[in-house]
Amino acid sequence: MTRLLISAAALAVLAGGALAQDVVRLGTEGAYPPWNFINDQGAVDGFERELGDELCRRAQLTCEWVTNDWDSIIPNLVSGNYDAIMAGMSITEERAQVIAFTQNYTPPDPSAYLALSGDVDLAGGVIAAQTGTIQAGHVAESGAMLVEFATPEEAIAAVRNGEADAVLADRSYLAPIAEADPELRFVGEDVPLGGGVGMGLRQSDNELRATFDAAIQSMKEDGTLNALIEKWDVSSTFE
Repeated sequence: MTRLLISAAALAVLAGGALAQDVVRLGTEGAYPPWNFINDQGAVDGFERELGDELCRRAQLTCEWVTNDWDSIIPNLVSGNYDAIMAGMSITEERAQVIAFTQNYTPPDPSAYLALSGDVDLAGGVIAAQTGTIQAGHVAESGAMLVEFATPEEAIAAVRNGEADAVLADRSYLAPIAEADPELRFVGEDVPLGGGVGMGLRQSDNELRATFDAAIQSMKEDGTLNALIEKWDVSSTFE
C-alpha cells in the first residue's frame, strides 16, 4: 500500500508539472490486432487504445491518436508528427539509440513461426517478417533467408501464396489468425525476443516520459494493467 501511495503522489506531481503542450499525440500503426487496429467505426481500437486512454486519464493529459505506417513510425516521432509511440513496439538496445522508452507495459511476448506445413526448414528456409521488427532482425541473424514486408498481413500472405515457408511474428498476433485458418499451424519453438513493449518518445522529452512511467507503474501496482493484458490476451501478465 505504501508503494502505491508513493506512486500516486509522484503521478500527481508530474501531471501537475505543467507539461507545455495542450494535447499529447499518440502514434500507432492501427494494423496489429489485438494490440492496435481500426474498428468498424474508423477509430483506433485494441489493447493499446484502452491502455493509452487510461494512462492519459491518470496523468491528467488530453491525448489524441494518430496512425502512421510502421516503417516510418520512429522517424515521424523524431520529426515531431506525434509525441509518443504506442504500437506494440518492443524495447531494444538498437531502438534506444534513437528514441527513449518508458518502462515496459507488457512483459516480453514470445514470437512464433506460422506455416502451412509442419516440416518447414526454419533454419535454412525462406522466412517472412514485417520490416523493421525484432522478428526481421532475428531471421536475418539466424541463417534463414529473410523476406520483409511493409505490413504483417503481407507477410502472412507470402506464406499462403508460397512466397515464404513461414512467417515470424508475435504469437499474440498470430494466434487468432491460426485459429481462423485450419491450413496454418504453429511450427518450431517460440522465440523470446526484446525487453517487453513500451512507449517510445523523443530522447529530449524527459518530463513526458517520467509522467507516463508513473502512470504505467500505478497501473502495475493496482492490478489494472494485468487485467487489461488478460482482457486482450496480448502477453503474459506481470508477477
